[in-house]
Amino acid sequence: MYRIGELSKQSQVSKRTIDYYTKIGLLDCDRSHNNYRYYHEDALADLKMIEQCQQMNMTLHEIKDRLTVMKSLEVDPSILEKQVDHIRNEMDHLHNELHEVLHAMETLGDDERKRMLKQVSPQALALFQTLMVFSG
Repeated sequence: MYRIGELSKQSQVSKRTIDYYTKIGLLDCDRSHNNYRYYHEDALADLKMIEQCQQMNMTLHEIKDRLTVMKSLEVDPSILEKQVDHIRNEMDHLHNELHEVLHAMETLGDDERKRMLKQVSPQALALFQTLMVFSG
């Protein structure tokens, strides 16, 4: 179990942010008789998940729903539907961005295009190709 300062140090998330996440129900903690907050080991994974979701521009409410689904033994279909809608919206956004990038790359000469492609990691290229297949 971690106290808030230890969790902050381990996760590189500020104590203030951890406190806020606790207040809005994103993180769970146990209280000691001295009213200290103690966080379980899974709080580190939760903080990492929160950060990843924020990078996908998810709201804190959407993140809370996602964490609830991940930790729940029973899935609420309405929450799952919201997550599917979010993923669908993200895919639409990526689809539009991919087409913009492809259009811009068509204007480049062969040497410039090759130079640009060298800057892209193999994982990003694989993701790019997969998204193109799914986006039509």
